Amino acid sequence: MVSEYPTHPGVSIREGCLEGEMTVTEAARMLGVARHTLSRVLNGHAGISPEMAIRLEKVGWSNAEFWMRRQAAYDLAQARLRDTEIVVGPVEPPVPAFTNP
Repeated sequence: MVSEYPTHPGVSIREGCLEGEMTVTEAARMLGVARHTLSRVLNGHAGISPEMAIRLEKVGWSNAEFWMRRQAAYDLAQARLRDTEIVVGPVEPPVPAFTNP
């Protein structure tokens, strides 16, 4: 169970990187993306892709791995909200539990 629901990583970009520093248009230009592309991320309508994570890293806004972990945590939390909709059938023979080598 998720103890603290993660926010969309776009919120972190908006509040931590842009707020009071630059406009969305300026940030999009700096990142080399269209304004609407960045706006969709900032407003939680699109996730951070690996390419966007690298762009964020290149402008000095943390590293790509940080942004990918944030996006994965958010995506997993979203899926957990709908976990009752995820139905799997019996597997024969039973699949052994995954173990690390």
